[in-house]
Amino acid sequence: MKAISDFLVRHIRFWVLGSLSLGLAPFFPEPHIWGKIQWIAGGAVGMAPIDWFDTVLHGTPWLLLVLSLIFKLKNQST
Repeated sequence: MKAISDFLVRHIRFWVLGSLSLGLAPFFPEPHIWGKIQWIAGGAVGMAPIDWFDTVLHGTPWLLLVLSLIFKLKNQST
């Protein structure tokens, strides 16, 4: 687990870049991940498997960024 947390923290710039590019693309009329989150929050009615895959694809950089920030803060407190 230590190796994973070190890897995530060491590459935090990459996760920021991924979140701001792939995580938000396409940007207009609204960020794609935001539309997917709203769709899921509305009950995910009509979501096909490709929509779930798309959600994972656009959400992964955000998840890795959040995890790296958590590990970084945890390492600073110890």
